[in-house]
Amino acid sequence: MRLVIARCTVDYEGRLRAHLPDATRLVMVKADGCVAIHADGGAYKPLNWMNSPNRLTIDDDAAIWTVRSPKGDLLTITFHEIFSDTSHDLGVDPGLQKDGVEAHLQELLANDPTSISDGLRLVRREFPTDIGPVDLMCRDQDGVAVAIEVKRRGEIDGVEQLTRYLDFLNRDPMLRPVRGVFVAQEIKPQAKVLAADREIDCVEVDYDELRGIESPNLKLF
Repeated sequence: MRLVIARCTVDYEGRLRAHLPDATRLVMVKADGCVAIHADGGAYKPLNWMNSPNRLTIDDDAAIWTVRSPKGDLLTITFHEIFSDTSHDLGVDPGLQKDGVEAHLQELLANDPTSISDGLRLVRREFPTDIGPVDLMCRDQDGVAVAIEVKRRGEIDGVEQLTRYLDFLNRDPMLRPVRGVFVAQEIKPQAKVLAADREIDCVEVDYDELRGIESPNLKLF
């Protein structure tokens, strides 16, 4: 990972245009190629970013970085003063340790993938990718690969995570096309909108019903 602390301006051109005026920020370049610009606040969310895959070009005096996506989106970072530029090898991350409910939810779904969609059959749990394991890899009734990300509560971050997995999985000619399904007990409306934009299906499941416990939620049928 490369970390640059600098005064910079940032311009983005794509489906919309965005501009960050001159200020001191952290520019982060991850091993997978993701480039993110952070301010000193706002928790984890960057001010602007470009997911991998992309092409990073640095001019001769390192004053201007251009990051271009395969779809033509362009992120331009213009450095005015660099205070720190360091690189660190973080190694392979072991992945997020899931809480008891989420881990058990994944186990229940692995035991019966048809609770997500008719005809699904499990290929493998924790299917490996270069950026971490996909919770469940399945095949549908037509033999198409299906990558499933399981969360207790479905939010935008989970959709972004599954999007990154799909980017990597669809590079494998033995797997592609791979479609994605985002599964949770509850999925936030914003996450559903983003998932639809990424052509990812959303499925909400009842944890108690999966455990064979009668749900307290009343149903007409």
